[in-house]
Amino acid sequence: MNVAGSVALVTGGASGLGAGVAKGLVGAGGRVLIADLGSSAGEQAATDLGSAAAFVPVDVTRPDEVAFAVDAASAVWGRIDVLVSCAGISTGQRMLRRSGEMHTLEHFRAHIEVNLIGLFDVLRHTVKHMATNEPDADGERGVIVNIGSIAGIEGQVGQMSYSASKGGIIGMTLPLARDLGSLGIRVVTICPGLMDTPILAPLSDSQIAALTAGAVFPKRPGRPAEVADLVRHIVENTYLNGEVIRLDAGMRLNIS
Repeated sequence: MNVAGSVALVTGGASGLGAGVAKGLVGAGGRVLIADLGSSAGEQAATDLGSAAAFVPVDVTRPDEVAFAVDAASAVWGRIDVLVSCAGISTGQRMLRRSGEMHTLEHFRAHIEVNLIGLFDVLRHTVKHMATNEPDADGERGVIVNIGSIAGIEGQVGQMSYSASKGGIIGMTLPLARDLGSLGIRVVTICPGLMDTPILAPLSDSQIAALTAGAVFPKRPGRPAEVADLVRHIVENTYLNGEVIRLDAGMRLNIS
């Protein structure tokens, strides 16, 4: 599938990796539907990208909003060819704190609700629309790119909730690809390492250097544009399906 002329729905597209992906797809000639919280900068992000972008407000933890938002997104340009699921949350909490306080159930539930269930809900509604697309010469109707994390493979201390949610995304990849293959819809998951997003803003250069010390090369955070480049390749390489791809400069996480 060519990115040029395609229509992509990008959840979490108002900031961070999602904003980088949206910018990259528009830059490659695609059209993008930015889906994010109504309180986000999504409207401005779409305005900044021009006539090839539109904003659809949605809270992925609310099924009624998800159903409405995906239908509304599909109506903007008459179809959805690509789904890139970047919406997510990430905060840490140890299983047992020094005070003796347990890891809260609410913390675990929130990560599963947003990162895993919310992703799946958007995905299932989007597939309903993708399945009606006219297939191309290869019989392809759509591409789904889920954003996981290397934490879903080897999470650090305090990442139980986040790692579990991202591990669920990784585990869905091949079954989803098999399930949707007969419809001509591919599924690939990207697992980024440490990325240069607003989450790093409070950190000093020395702290960032310590975090990237485990990378093989280059020893720096990844850039949203590099995620966008990989998304574009996945979309345009029809033979790539059912795979989980690490994008982390060969980084392996330590146990601290």
